[in-house]
Amino acid sequence: MAMKVVGIAGSPREKSNSLYYLNCALEEIEKDGVATEVIALRERRIEPCSACYDCREVRQCTIQDDFGEIFDKMLAAEGIVLSTPVYVSSITTPLMSVLQRAAFVAHWGGKMLMGKVGAPIAVAQRAGQNMALSQMLMWYFFNGMTVPGSIYWNVCVAGTRGARDPEKDEIGIQTIKAFGKNMSGVMKKLFV
Repeated sequence: MAMKVVGIAGSPREKSNSLYYLNCALEEIEKDGVATEVIALRERRIEPCSACYDCREVRQCTIQDDFGEIFDKMLAAEGIVLSTPVYVSSITTPLMSVLQRAAFVAHWGGKMLMGKVGAPIAVAQRAGQNMALSQMLMWYFFNGMTVPGSIYWNVCVAGTRGARDPEKDEIGIQTIKAFGKNMSGVMKKLFV
């Protein structure tokens, strides 16, 4: 069975630190023969959830933007990795919009994300990663997904005033690579 992991990059920046770490994880996952795809939210138009609850009836989000395509890719994949910079101890607004809308549609559609594998990556200059990590973990848990561990929390340090220096965080890179290896291993045990 061919497996796939979708990596969702939450940063509004083109060559972001969080995208760097996401790619580190996906490279490790690919080494185990799992296909990967990056979805950069900076290239997409994502509106916030309007709390219309149309998804209860039609089992999809009725807001007309790029969410539907992203959600379809999430459904088709066995794994979902979320990566975000930390803004005021939180994930980015576009990523939060995707997660809130996906949670509603998946829940009302019959727990559509249940059983998938996923894990978060949070990147900050100094602090706040654990709060952002918690937001993403709660989303995985709410959706009944399996979250593999690593050698440390999936938190990374990079950037001062927009600096792009994630390659200096040796522990972060080791942690993310170990996570990628663990994720593909868990997926093989669950889906092969």
